[in-house]
Amino acid sequence: MEIREMRAFVAVVDEGGLSAAARAMHVSQSALSQTVRSLERQVGGRLLVRDHSGARPTELGVTLLARARALVEEHDELMATLTRPAAPVGRLRVGVPLELPTDLLPMAIAEVSATYPNVPVDLQHAPSTAQLAALRAGEIEIALVRDRPTDAVLDSVLAVEESMGVVLTVSRADELADAGGVRLHRLSGLSWVGFARSDAPAWHDQVVATLHSHGITDIDSAGDDDRPVPREVKFAAVGTGRAFALASPAWVHPLPGGLVWHPLIGNPVVRHTWAVWRADSRQRELAALVAALASPIACGPG
Repeated sequence: MEIREMRAFVAVVDEGGLSAAARAMHVSQSALSQTVRSLERQVGGRLLVRDHSGARPTELGVTLLARARALVEEHDELMATLTRPAAPVGRLRVGVPLELPTDLLPMAIAEVSATYPNVPVDLQHAPSTAQLAALRAGEIEIALVRDRPTDAVLDSVLAVEESMGVVLTVSRADELADAGGVRLHRLSGLSWVGFARSDAPAWHDQVVATLHSHGITDIDSAGDDDRPVPREVKFAAVGTGRAFALASPAWVHPLPGGLVWHPLIGNPVVRHTWAVWRADSRQRELAALVAALASPIACGPG
């Protein structure tokens, strides 16, 4: 069991339900529910009874609650004691790519804030290549990127693994989708609304190679320059019925009318997001954030 899981369970009991606890922790209710279910699997039984009035602990939950609360408090007190003699804390500047799963950073930042409540966290949206340049220049403390760097001066950990699906018009989906989703080769008559290669060259080349191996060679010009391709542009291109976009299941809600998301059968396109920081960093707040990101989220169909 991890501290974050016990913290989540205590929050649900204290707030009287999943939705209230999710708001208090600044995470989605679905992510919090998954955390509680993971904890229940580890202890081998139900911890919460849920009904129209909220959630309350089962007998097993009551047994766990007191110890979990004490462990969370002891953890926070210990970290506060260890960090008290340190130099004044700074801020954490985090590079963020487009289309990052919405649950990733709020949960990680909540973990850091529990121990370092006075450390501001600044989020800066930028392409992967720009983030790595900023990291090397000391302009950010951690980057979330799609290409894992090989520099000896940088360390990295896998934060998110996403099985990509496809966004199509409803009429195209009716034509191309099977019961379990869409087979990639069936998109060969459409163009891919891609992203700029300069954003994440290795990831871009990997996607293009996979598409080519399935007979898809038409790449939409929306991603040919150095500007990011926002979701509105992607959805507008898909809406013509002549193109498709790749997207993770968490990123596409809500979709504009007339568009639909389907999983790709066999998960042929999997996107990885890496947390990267300078190997010589000794910032404790950064170490706490890296630890919170070190258990990768797997985002797949459904």
